[in-house]
Amino acid sequence: MRPPSPSIPEKEFLNTALKQNLRLDGRSPLEMRKPTLVFGPELGWVECSLGKTRVLANVEAKMVKPTPERPFEGIITIHSEISPMASSEYEPGRPSDEEVTITRMLDKVIKRSDALDKESLCILAGQRVWHIRLTLHFLADAGNMLDCACLAGIVALRHFRRPEVEVIGDDEVIVHSPLERAPMPLAIHHSPFCFTFAFFSDPETPPILDPSQLEQRLSAGTMSIALNAQKEICVLQKLGGVPQQTDEILRLVKVAVERAKELSNEVDVRLEADWDTRHVEVR
Repeated sequence: MRPPSPSIPEKEFLNTALKQNLRLDGRSPLEMRKPTLVFGPELGWVECSLGKTRVLANVEAKMVKPTPERPFEGIITIHSEISPMASSEYEPGRPSDEEVTITRMLDKVIKRSDALDKESLCILAGQRVWHIRLTLHFLADAGNMLDCACLAGIVALRHFRRPEVEVIGDDEVIVHSPLERAPMPLAIHHSPFCFTFAFFSDPETPPILDPSQLEQRLSAGTMSIALNAQKEICVLQKLGGVPQQTDEILRLVKVAVERAKELSNEVDVRLEADWDTRHVEVR
């Protein structure tokens, strides 16, 4: 069951406010909601919130046999499903267009950008590798679930620790428990963050960063930029038929670069603070 479309007064009020550089939640056009990170008792369990949008990310690891095409690389899979718990707009068992878009974008941002070193997941070439599974649960949809899911996923991968392994001879592998040896972090090359801008058909309305659910429904198109704090663009995806000038695209990329630096520093601080509260005892 899809929710009712926004009423005409809602549309007119929102468009009038945006033309005056005002938003319903008090933010400026290029201001994003403050992200909130909550770490669970297990390593790799992270709940991320952007306003009322909430996504839970969980990372698991198990040993499997590698694919014949890539015997020296580990396997990374991303599983996400938007259930009716997030919004009544979604139906169980039927992937919506937004779910397909989010899954494909996360695959590009995390897997294809080589954010995670796959060769470091190899234990025995051609015999044993680590299979890293990232699962995303969408708890609430208040707009811009893509950015929230990308942030939750990359933070969960950085927060996760895999068991230490020891290879004896040619085929014997010993997996040590966390009580024997401290678990190892994943080898991550860079941390990409996603930033979504919404465009409107009225040329007098400026583009906005991190649209809410109402803003996203009334927008005529969106553009998502995935980049890291080193100014490296991983993915740039534009949905919708609103044409934009090159100078405008470059201006928004510069905005995303500044937000990526701020977000990277904040994530580093939160991860370090959480790690200080954990005591790893090794016998």
